[in-house]
Amino acid sequence: MSNVDPQELAKFSELAHRWWDPESEFRPLHQINPLRLEWIDARVGGVAGKRTVDVGCGGGILAESMARRGAQVLGIDLAGKPLKVAQLHAMEAGVQGLAYREVAAEALAAEQPGSFDLVTCMEMLEHVPDPASTVRACAQLVKPGGWVIASTINRNAKAFLFAIVGAEYVLRMLPRGTHEYAKFIRPSELARHAREAGLDAVAGCGLEYNPLTRRYWLSEDQSVNYMLAFRRP
Repeated sequence: MSNVDPQELAKFSELAHRWWDPESEFRPLHQINPLRLEWIDARVGGVAGKRTVDVGCGGGILAESMARRGAQVLGIDLAGKPLKVAQLHAMEAGVQGLAYREVAAEALAAEQPGSFDLVTCMEMLEHVPDPASTVRACAQLVKPGGWVIASTINRNAKAFLFAIVGAEYVLRMLPRGTHEYAKFIRPSELARHAREAGLDAVAGCGLEYNPLTRRYWLSEDQSVNYMLAFRRP
C-alpha cells in the first residue's frame, strides 16, 4: 500500500521491544490508555461483544485492554516488530478474543467492508502520508450504525510547544523526532475527512497533561491532544 512512511515504521520498530515497559518511551501510552478506554467504552455503550478493529495498533496496548473487556479485537499495523511484541504479550497474558495482522487499513477495508461494530485509530493519523485515506478505510470497515473513534494531535502553536518542544526536548517523554509538526491534524480537518467518508461526528474530547503532577485527564480542551467519535449512518 502506498499510504505508509517507511521511516515511521522503522522508528517504531526500533523501539518495539520496549512497548510494554511502563517506564519506557511508551509510558505516556500506558498512562493515557485507561482514560481512552473509559471514554470509548462510554461512547459506544460498552465494547463487550463488539467486533472491533484497532487500526495502527502498534504493540497492542489499547487492543489488549479492549479484548480484556470482552470485545472481539483485531489489531492491524504495518510495523512487523511491534505486532510480534503484541502477539507475544497477548499469548503470555492469556488474553482471549484478540488477533493481530500485518495489513493496511485500506487493504482490510477492501477485504472486509462493513464488518466491524467499532473501529479505533489512536495516534496513527499523524504518522501516515495520507490521513484522509486512512479515515476512508475506517469508514469502509465499520458497519452501518457502528463507531469510528480516532485520536491525534492538533496543529497550532500550543501543540507545537507541548507535543514537540515540551514532550520531546524538555521533558524527554518521547524520543526526539517522534512527531512532525506539519503532519498534525486540526479537529476541523479530521471532521472534514470523516464527513467526506460518510461519517457523522458525534462527540469529542481533549487530553491534557500536568508535567508537575505527571497526571493526564480528559477535558473539553482539544487544543493539543484530542479524540473524536464518529458514527456511520
